[in-house]
Amino acid sequence: METPVFVEFDPASDCDCPGCAHRRRVNAHSPGWGSSRFGGHPAARRTLVVATAAAATLGAGHAVPALAAPQSPARPGIPAGDEPDTPQGGTAPLHGPGGRPAQPAATVKTPATTRAEIIRRAKEWVAAQVPYSMSAYWSDGYRQDCSGFVSMAWQLPGNEWTGTLDQYGTRISKEELQPGDMLLFHNPADPQNGSHVVLFGGWTDYTHTYYLAYEQTRPTARRQATPYAYWSHADRYVPYRYKGLVAGSGTEASGPEAAVPEGAGGAGSATAYPGPSFFGPGANNPYVTRLGRLLLARGGARFYVSGPGPRWTEADRRATRAFQQAQGWRGAQADGLPGPGTWSLLNTGGGRDIAPAAPAAPAPAPASPPPSSRALAFPGRGMFRPGAQNAYVTQVGRQLVKKGFGRYYAQGPGPRWGEADRRAVEAFQRTQGWRGGAADGYPGPETWRRLFA
Repeated sequence: METPVFVEFDPASDCDCPGCAHRRRVNAHSPGWGSSRFGGHPAARRTLVVATAAAATLGAGHAVPALAAPQSPARPGIPAGDEPDTPQGGTAPLHGPGGRPAQPAATVKTPATTRAEIIRRAKEWVAAQVPYSMSAYWSDGYRQDCSGFVSMAWQLPGNEWTGTLDQYGTRISKEELQPGDMLLFHNPADPQNGSHVVLFGGWTDYTHTYYLAYEQTRPTARRQATPYAYWSHADRYVPYRYKGLVAGSGTEASGPEAAVPEGAGGAGSATAYPGPSFFGPGANNPYVTRLGRLLLARGGARFYVSGPGPRWTEADRRATRAFQQAQGWRGAQADGLPGPGTWSLLNTGGGRDIAPAAPAAPAPAPASPPPSSRALAFPGRGMFRPGAQNAYVTQVGRQLVKKGFGRYYAQGPGPRWGEADRRAVEAFQRTQGWRGGAADGYPGPETWRRLFA
């Protein structure tokens, strides 16, 4: 079959540059719009001119190779070179045609590996700046194209391509993505020149709009922040998780939070770490409830006056921090926000429980209620802090009920300082016209004087 001299490019369906948008509006009803040899995108006309000129130079006796259409027209804001130009080879054994035969499809095996190993192997190619090639094979036997790169990272028995990689994985959702998973775009219309695959290296922030992508592309293997799911054809990339994944490190973090056993529940189960965006101020979801219940079982009951519930509270943060400190973590590693390591230990029953609070010396209660505020001296701020338990807390609570602030108490008041006490004190302080730090819910000398006046 004679090799075509050129390939025309019709971007009408997906180019959104101002020039093409204007031409589509003006020429929407023009005959042959979108298929004319001289219509369409300016890049197409340039491609046509170059190909025609090359044909004229080489003469009729020499066939000019077909020019591959770009995968997508350039988008505003996309750095040059980020559109993939990654033609790939097909299924092949390790080290190419001269290597051992590839694994037959009927006996596909998925060697066991961990997330940490997948990312480590990917980093080795990035550090070595393995050059891109669809025909060359690196020293480890894997082809130096995008599908060979993922085959290498997953340590598959042979070199796969985008048309077969899915059989080694399980399809997952965007929310389930973790480091070591892959994002696969297989284009049946142009499978070797129009497909691509990358490794997911983790989200860059809580918005989940950018992630670290490990990929083999021209000129060498690279690791860079990439918009989800990719620079082009974003709606056609499908996330997969390797079937042979076993317990190991699930993030690129270092320190105690880097250890993330996969857990028997697997992806999407209650034991899978949902991500940091599910915890912290403003969070309201079932994972917060589960965290609180796990913390209660590990000795964190004293931090909760009620609940736990789906809305993140200060009690969740303090109980989480106490659990982290029980593991010997300090500083940023014990910030009260659960990372994958904290979550894993809680769900698997690992690590050390929260140590019980040291018993506080009970303050002597007055023999009888004082007749006036002059006879009842302020006992100090230390008597009204989370975990405090003394007779002064009971006195404050009873006085707040007497003053009309009893709606904050479901039961009591009692000697243990709780969230109901704090909210009632805060409401009392606000009725005095105080705001900001002056209405923090903790009794000071002036609050005490006015409360008992």
